[in-house]
Amino acid sequence: MATQTGALRTLALSAGEIDVPLIEYGIGEAVARAATLWPSEDALVSCHEGIRLTFGELDRRVSQLAAGLRKLGLNRGDRVAVWAPTCAAWTLLQFATARAGLVFVTFNTAYRRVELEHVLNLSGARAIVMAPGFKDIDYAAELAGIDAPELEFRVWLGDVPPSGYLAFTELPSSDLTWLDGVAPDACEPVNIQFTSGTTGRPKGVTLTHRNILNNGADVGRRAGIGSGDRVCVPVPLYHCFGMVMANLACIASGATMVYPAPGFDAEASLAAIEAERCTHCYGVPTMFIAMLSALDRQDRDLASLRGGIMAGTTCPVEVMRRVMDRMHMRDVTIAYGMTETSPVSTQTSANDPISVRVETVGQVMPHIEIKIVDGLGETVARGTQGELCTRGYSVMAGYWNDPDATAKAVDRDGFMHSGDLAVMDEAGYVRITGRAKDMIIRGGENISPREIEEYLYRHAEIVDVAVIGVPDQQFGEIVCAWVVTAAGSTIDADQIRAFCRGQLAHYKVPAIVRLVDQLPMTASGKVQKFVMRQAMAAEEAL
Repeated sequence: MATQTGALRTLALSAGEIDVPLIEYGIGEAVARAATLWPSEDALVSCHEGIRLTFGELDRRVSQLAAGLRKLGLNRGDRVAVWAPTCAAWTLLQFATARAGLVFVTFNTAYRRVELEHVLNLSGARAIVMAPGFKDIDYAAELAGIDAPELEFRVWLGDVPPSGYLAFTELPSSDLTWLDGVAPDACEPVNIQFTSGTTGRPKGVTLTHRNILNNGADVGRRAGIGSGDRVCVPVPLYHCFGMVMANLACIASGATMVYPAPGFDAEASLAAIEAERCTHCYGVPTMFIAMLSALDRQDRDLASLRGGIMAGTTCPVEVMRRVMDRMHMRDVTIAYGMTETSPVSTQTSANDPISVRVETVGQVMPHIEIKIVDGLGETVARGTQGELCTRGYSVMAGYWNDPDATAKAVDRDGFMHSGDLAVMDEAGYVRITGRAKDMIIRGGENISPREIEEYLYRHAEIVDVAVIGVPDQQFGEIVCAWVVTAAGSTIDADQIRAFCRGQLAHYKVPAIVRLVDQLPMTASGKVQKFVMRQAMAAEEAL
């Protein structure tokens, strides 16, 4: 754990331990090393697909797929996008692109064409590997209406590819000479993940092998995950929670990745834990609440569980207690971070008291520095609120093709500014107290109010709009839009929601729409969102 001496104890500044050296090789090599150490142990179990791969088999298939991607004509640094729910192919692509020196671009399964066109063109992806669809979204239909001039290859994960698509099963090549001379440096970009941030449209967070492989390894180590453990992964792979904190933690430690279903399913998750004797389970509080509810309906043998990770948003005390008791996850830890920091900056440990694991987000991670600063950028005293900042190997390489946004987020000293308000105590534990930025977090999904506002402004009858998050028992927060309509307009709340459906991800569609005559404004013309939140709180109280 982090330790400080002398005068530094009085400042909200903490540096992580450096006892374990940083990993200085790429993700492809990490997979190969895992195959050498644990060749016959389970690496990946995809319950809904009936797929089970050992580390040796995983390494072989990753090499063949990597060779196939190079044979297709993809060159070092080219971007390969994946648009699919949780499946074995998703993870094979994650590791194969890394081995082939390509950049893996991950898309939210709920994207619709407005978002998809933006992220495809911003990333400049030359290839996309995609499922037929997910839930009510037809992926091929969405992609068909998009202008993406740099996209050359479309690869189909379904049974029969549509015209113009390659079958994923045709990609792997047994001729591994295609990989000769390909040994990506640890500091090369390996992944672009999209985050809304606070500027509206999603920005591409560029992460290196060094960024995410080390973070995954350290998160797994602090969570107590090691060789022989089995991790239930109900969280989506397109977030860092899935692909870094789960997949890379398992590769680094020799643990098994267990996928219960294509998307989160409480019953399927519990069934997977029981059948595969999982030792750890991941999730945001909303997921654990759903699993606890499912347990009340049908009891399961979860005695194999001992720990896991809860992240994404604040966990209620009672939920944490029930998870530890009802699900046997006595060693569950809490993690905090952001995509731009690979993602975890702080994490509790299994031996922290439950009060610490509920009221704080733990201490700083190894090889990372954190500090809390005031509005002038000066480090505040411990016990004083300020903005949490992170520096170290985990800070992103930058926002893809957006140096201005990068310069605003990462200061000249290399600290990533989170926009989150926090307090550090005398022992270095951090408590998140609010958000300086205006992000909405719904069930672990980060939502930019401005992105929704900009889309709603496209409606001819909407003249002004402001979006906020309001508390919700199930999701933590939900989207609320205050809308000012044009004179004579007859549009109603349902029509406004209908305008969003099919164009924005379902979780961004406003759950609450309030038609108002005007938005609350300051004298200088800035929207007073705190007045909106107070009004919604008063409405809820009534």
